[in-house]
Amino acid sequence: MAGVVQFFAVHLFVESAWARPYSWAWNNISDLGNAHCALQPDPEPRYVCSPEHAAMNASFIALGTLLVIGTVLTGVLWRRGSASAVARFLLAGAGVGFVLAGLAPADVRENQHVLGALLIMGTGNIGLLLAGARLADDVPAPLRRMTSLLGIIALTAFGLFLSRHYLGLGMGGMERVAAFPLLAWALVVGVRGLLRQKSRTPDTAPEMPIARAPHGI
Repeated sequence: MAGVVQFFAVHLFVESAWARPYSWAWNNISDLGNAHCALQPDPEPRYVCSPEHAAMNASFIALGTLLVIGTVLTGVLWRRGSASAVARFLLAGAGVGFVLAGLAPADVRENQHVLGALLIMGTGNIGLLLAGARLADDVPAPLRRMTSLLGIIALTAFGLFLSRHYLGLGMGGMERVAAFPLLAWALVVGVRGLLRQKSRTPDTAPEMPIARAPHGI
């Protein structure tokens, strides 16, 4: 929850610092972390200048680290078995991808940054798809179905993004359809886990037995 919330808060802060308006439709998410002001020709031409790029890259790293930690510590959400371990491993891979994206801005170390993007939108979304079938039985069925649906949507959008078929959403818009479902899912699951934990935590001290007076007094 903390990772996702801080990511979107920093995203809004960093984009607001652009002299030229930042576009969710025509700018990549990675443009916010680019270290230099320059015309970027690929995959679509656009001018990138992000004065607060250091904050965005720190946010990428924080998000990725917290996603990995969350995946490791939420064993109660999953069924037992190797398939669940694979799903969690792939989701943790997305966290590693965000860390790589933050450590290697696209205009500084492109290959490492691309690897990070592949981990986020490739392995991470495959893990999201598998998670729908591997969440614990006490997870509500609508949430399990939504998880699988988000995985399908994100993987489809990733394929369209790679093939440069943006369906009117723009390059940045299609990238967000590929990247944000995982974050939305992590936020929903985090909220549910927190509420579930609170419901199991007693908020009152155990009642003490009441002493009864002897008869006749």
